[in-house]
Amino acid sequence: MSKTWGIMMLSVISAPSLAETELAHNFCGNSMQTRAWQPLAGLDLGMVDIQSNDIELLGTQSAEFTGNVDINTLTMSLSAQSALIDKQRGLLNATGPITYRDAISEVNSAGLNADLNNSEISLLGADYKLTDQQGHGGAEKLTVNQSGLALLNASFTTCPNETPLWAIQAEEILLSREEGWGETHDMVLRIMDTPVLYLPYFTFPIDDRRKSGLLTPNISSSDRYGIESITPYYWNIAPNYDATITPRYMSKKGLQLQGEFRYLSDSNEGLVALEYLDKDDSEPELDERFLFHWQQQSYFDENWRAAIDITNVSDDNYLTDLDSNYATRTDTQLYRTGSLSYLGETWRTDIKVQNFEVLGDHIESYAALPQISFSQTTPFLFNDIELTLNGELSHFTNDTAIIEKATRVHIEPKASYGYQEHAWSFLSEFSVLHTNYKQEGDLANTDYAETVSRTLPKVRLYSQLNFERDTSMIDNGIQTLEPQVQYLYTPDKDQSDIGLYDTTKLQDDFFGLFRDSRFSSVDRIAAANQFTLGATTRLFNDNSEELFNFSAGQIFYLSDSAKPTAQNLDSDTNYNALFAAQTMLHWHRRWYLSGGIQYDTDGKQIIQSNVTLDYKGDDNQLVQLNHRYANDVSGNTIEQVGFFTSFPLSEQWQFVSSYHRDLESGRSVEVFSGLQYESCCWAFQVTARRQIETDLNQAIGQEQATFDSSIGFNIVLKGLGSKSRYDAQKLLQQGIFGYRRPYFLNN
Repeated sequence: MSKTWGIMMLSVISAPSLAETELAHNFCGNSMQTRAWQPLAGLDLGMVDIQSNDIELLGTQSAEFTGNVDINTLTMSLSAQSALIDKQRGLLNATGPITYRDAISEVNSAGLNADLNNSEISLLGADYKLTDQQGHGGAEKLTVNQSGLALLNASFTTCPNETPLWAIQAEEILLSREEGWGETHDMVLRIMDTPVLYLPYFTFPIDDRRKSGLLTPNISSSDRYGIESITPYYWNIAPNYDATITPRYMSKKGLQLQGEFRYLSDSNEGLVALEYLDKDDSEPELDERFLFHWQQQSYFDENWRAAIDITNVSDDNYLTDLDSNYATRTDTQLYRTGSLSYLGETWRTDIKVQNFEVLGDHIESYAALPQISFSQTTPFLFNDIELTLNGELSHFTNDTAIIEKATRVHIEPKASYGYQEHAWSFLSEFSVLHTNYKQEGDLANTDYAETVSRTLPKVRLYSQLNFERDTSMIDNGIQTLEPQVQYLYTPDKDQSDIGLYDTTKLQDDFFGLFRDSRFSSVDRIAAANQFTLGATTRLFNDNSEELFNFSAGQIFYLSDSAKPTAQNLDSDTNYNALFAAQTMLHWHRRWYLSGGIQYDTDGKQIIQSNVTLDYKGDDNQLVQLNHRYANDVSGNTIEQVGFFTSFPLSEQWQFVSSYHRDLESGRSVEVFSGLQYESCCWAFQVTARRQIETDLNQAIGQEQATFDSSIGFNIVLKGLGSKSRYDAQKLLQQGIFGYRRPYFLNN
């Protein structure tokens, strides 16, 4: 017979969920799935529902329940063989077998004692499972209170097996809801039931909150570094400040210290990083080697912004020798800038100071100290004609150049008229480009002048048509045709008396054909008297997904003086009949083809080309084949082929690999392979790489090449380390060539 005994005021408060589960259940199977606990329906705050086969009242304040006892409150449920409740003293004793459940745990125990006044429950001889986080174990005594769980003479693991791969055993384990971390005292880490490590005190995460402690170490071996060990220590200084201190030991180079400090305030966010190697054992002729990096974004109010981005290294080959997270091995210059911006309703103003640290034996770049630019964001209107004014004031310095100092003032008023409909659009622009230069240096016997004033008009006419039709090539498909035409005129002017400070030739791809300038900045304004013709066609399915596009265009020059080869700037890389095309084919949801070409129709030669074929399957399946060609990169021809692949060997095993070969020199550039295993309680990655060592003091295409071979190993015991995901495809982003999807803009 089932009986229910009264309503009494209890305050058994259990901790809420410790953490969202980190691990997918398909790794662990059903053995680690603990059904989320829900309180009995119909209970109110302070109410206790008790059911049992028999009840004996012991006076007016106590009662003993026997036979299939079920006790339910809003914060816990308890099943036992017998229970004794003393309402006056606020005590609850139960004997087992007992099953206790609340929002964070499920416990099987032999006995239970509860102090209801202090909201504390103790279970003896307990086997527990965490409800919302992977984890289970046993304890001689388990105590539940407002802070979380306290376990005496206990064990903990995230592995599902009866004999787990790893487990910790400790005199005391505290799982704190308030701090989000667990801590142990007198802990022994056991691997395959074999003790491997003793620590008197150890902490580990049980949710996503941050806490100071060691992060997952990484061990590798390579020709360049020898045995390498990286052991980061994370320091949680404050909610808005933290730091990571990383000793990096390299048996062939020595001990390097790496530090990163991150900060966040109401108006600033950024990081400061320092890497320092006192002595490089492999290169004793060098002094101490270091890298400094500072990056910051500031937001003062709705209108004012500021930014800092500075990277500095001790020597040109620091990045190629030691690598860094703050720059890549292939960088040939380091960007250093500080800027202050005002964003108004009509005008935007930027004040910038910047220079570049050129790595290797190359000509130093000019520093802009400062560069003040303004642009009109909201045009003035005059009878449907938009009037805008842009300009800048810049001061450049370079002690190693012929022109050591230069001041440039540029003003560019523009009048434009545009008309746009769904089927077509038209834009006409008339600009006046006026620039003044004051140049200082040893200008004798050169073409440079101390003062230069240059004024050039520019006319641009652009129009596009949009055609659309149903097509039988795709069921319920739509094909578009988008022809474009542009006329551009700028008169020819000799500019050899002006230095080059921040100007370079822009990319000659399809979109570049329709730009109104051939160079960045204004030190060179290319003569133009030309038509550009081009068109794009696209195919869409009935879900408006783009399955195919093809774009092609060419510039036609109307005068010899407007041809690029007649303008005496990088004449070896200028072409008078440039044809550019690009395409994308996505004929199946898993297959992508992307390609582009630039072709000189006069010289009958390919300038640049690239093609990439991708297959993206389920379960991290990936195959990419790519080819790229350039006929002139710093005077050398580059032709390379490569592939990336990632595919699962099983549910837990993943294999990744990449290979790149230089066809021009007939040698491999980079070979990489990695193997990853991941279960619900541990994961490891082993990688092997052989790649060419970059030496910035040697030219591209050097005859002799040095290769570095390395093996890396990383192991994580889940539940004791950081909460990072173990994505095998991230391995493919490492190295000289990182995996990229060329048809995605967010690479």
